[in-house]
Amino acid sequence: MVHESGFAESSDESSAQSPAQWSEGHGPQRPHALSRRGVLGVGLGAAFASVSGGLALGASPAAAAAGTGVSHAAADCPAPDPAMPKRQFRAVWIASVANIDWPSRPGLSVAEQQAEYRALLDDAERNRFNAVVVQVRPTADAFWPSPYEPWSSWLTGTQGRDPGYDPLEFAVREAHARNLEFHAWFNPYRVSMGTDPSVLTPDHPARKHPDWIVAYGGKLYYNPGIPEVRRFCEDAIMDAVRRYDIDGVHFDDYFYPYPVGTTPFDDDATYERYGDGFADKASWRRHNIDLLIQELGAAIKDAKPWVKFGVSPFAVWRNQATDPEGSATTAGAQTYDDLAADTRKWVREEWIDYIAPQVYWSIGFAPADYAVLIPWWSEQVEGTDVQLFIGQATYKVGTSTQSPEWSDPREMSRHLTFNRDYPEVLGDVYFSAKDVRANRLSHMDIVRAEHYSRPALIPVAEQLGGHAPAQPLLSAAEPVADGIRLTWVARPPGGPAPTSYAVYRFDGRATVDTCDLADAHGLVATVRDTGASRQTFVDTTAGTGQTYTYVVTALDRIQHESEPSRSRTVRR
Repeated sequence: MVHESGFAESSDESSAQSPAQWSEGHGPQRPHALSRRGVLGVGLGAAFASVSGGLALGASPAAAAAGTGVSHAAADCPAPDPAMPKRQFRAVWIASVANIDWPSRPGLSVAEQQAEYRALLDDAERNRFNAVVVQVRPTADAFWPSPYEPWSSWLTGTQGRDPGYDPLEFAVREAHARNLEFHAWFNPYRVSMGTDPSVLTPDHPARKHPDWIVAYGGKLYYNPGIPEVRRFCEDAIMDAVRRYDIDGVHFDDYFYPYPVGTTPFDDDATYERYGDGFADKASWRRHNIDLLIQELGAAIKDAKPWVKFGVSPFAVWRNQATDPEGSATTAGAQTYDDLAADTRKWVREEWIDYIAPQVYWSIGFAPADYAVLIPWWSEQVEGTDVQLFIGQATYKVGTSTQSPEWSDPREMSRHLTFNRDYPEVLGDVYFSAKDVRANRLSHMDIVRAEHYSRPALIPVAEQLGGHAPAQPLLSAAEPVADGIRLTWVARPPGGPAPTSYAVYRFDGRATVDTCDLADAHGLVATVRDTGASRQTFVDTTAGTGQTYTYVVTALDRIQHESEPSRSRTVRR
């Protein structure tokens, strides 16, 4: 890299469904001819699902009398404000390897570890993020009681030692309580940060199968060319997928290791054994990683069709000098050639649901210009079902070891402004949590003020199926000591169970139409469904002496949004 250079069964209804139950009535809804941009909430036509019965679905006469219907606009709506996107993925990486982010050091008590994690989620909420990417398998070890691998040493300081709780269960539960998506981040092949296998637990798979590992660059790696290794890594990851209510499986940029000088990765014997039919070792290596991506993606969808699979690679697939279809860059590393990771192929084959290239360079940086790589990646995803998020180098801002551009507090904000010209870019992920918290040069304050002044819904991944829940029934909006309290019937009969809700507020107005919900101007909060028949939310941002009109929508696991509820107008 770049990133690190440096259970109990879930009670969630959608998680408890079998793949067959999910598929029944939840198949992909996107007509073949419909463009990607339309279904991702960019256009108003995708903002709300068509619900039989219209806006008044499920409303009793009393409810209808107490509220006001949200009217459909008679004409086309104005273009949504690009500074207020309604749909945008906003996430932060929380790295555990070397105790980069969480836990901050090994051996903390359960209470201390949990307090640290909650504080990181506080940061995510404050910045109006809607997802976290948490590293749970950093070095062939686990942040959950895995039957395949030992407890991670980054928890207690001793590999194999029980930390006294289930960190993955806790981390997922706490994220969902704040309505943050939880993407579980796994490193597939790295075994340890040193080369001495004796520091691993005696029952570690790498010690039971010493032929599986290769020492390289001061670390130990599983050999990706051994089929049993690939299947083992897939099984270890799928254990977490099946047992925990995660929203995504996430890989970063580590596959075959980054080259260290001219020292070769010692897999000659493996190639001799398994490389028949390949023109050269490089092609065979790429095939090995292709199989991992293809097989794991299929296994995830077979087990839980709603779970996303995403990869965040080094941002340069190939330089144009190497391949005319590559980017106009002169980067020192190319994923295709140096990491055996044909990232463009994974997009074209749609083996993954999203790609988040680590575009960790400034605008104008000649060897790998941000302004060159964003359009290149936009072209790669265009016309596919693969969503594009951008990995952002928060860790570079305001540090003396970086190029001068990173001493400008507005550099990061300029990245997001640049992205607006490329509608294929659907969000950003920041490396890493400690640097988001450090907020050097107040750069995250600037990002929040200029780009994240409102919450955002996560873009719909239509290929995962699902459809919008029935509209909620907003039954009350009343002033209370700390704001305005809303109450709605959370689960009217019919349709899929909601996973979350979007709360919209319009100040000084008594009428709302669907154009008002086309961007995030009115979006004040997203709220996780609690499973109760009635849901409440207090808008603590509502001032006194003001009149407000509220509407609420329901969202399924894939973020399809219902028709809006009837509106409620209240004065505080």
